[in-house]
This record gives sequence, C-alpha cells and structure tokens, in this order.
Amino acid sequence: MSVRIRLTRKGSKKRPFYRFVVMDSRVQRDGGFLDLVGHYNPLAKPFEIKVDEAKLVDWLGKGATMSDGVRSLLKRNGTLRRLQPAPAKPAGGQEEVTA
Repeated sequence: MSVRIRLTRKGSKKRPFYRFVVMDSRVQRDGGFLDLVGHYNPLAKPFEIKVDEAKLVDWLGKGATMSDGVRSLLKRNGTLRRLQPAPAKPAGGQEEVTA
C-alpha cells in the first residue's frame, strides 16, 4: 500500500479550505483518510498553514511520500526546511578550503 500526504478540499462553493491528510494513494481526493496532519486556509490574509510536525515526521518515517502540492506549500511556509536535518560538517573539525 502506497501512502501519501496530500490535500483534501473542504469548505463551501468559492470558499475553499484544505486539510493535509495521510491516505492511500488509490483513494479519491475527498475519500477516507488515515490521519489528519494539518490544514491550509488560502483565503486568510496572509494565508494560514498549520501542521502538526510530530505527526508529519512520524508518517514520513513510516515511508509516506508528500504530493507536489503539499511539498510546495510546506516549502513556502518554511516547515520543510525545519524538518530537514542540518548539513553535516567535514570530518576532523576542519573546514574545507576552496581555491
């Protein structure tokens, strides 16, 4: 089973509201989901993105992949940068010199 973190649409006509959900990739966009990770409100000024980072890291650790839309929203929000580990320093404590 391929698990994806993707957006599902809620809200009324012309008033969209999206949720970040974890679901099987074969399920329809607004079908049943396994876990609710956060939400995105594009109508708020500025737009509002709330994500439970602990749940997101847990699901990514279990092998879930993010859809392109989720990845771009989290990158825009800065959440994706916080979740990535810091780059490793060179061994021996010496910095690499470039000419």
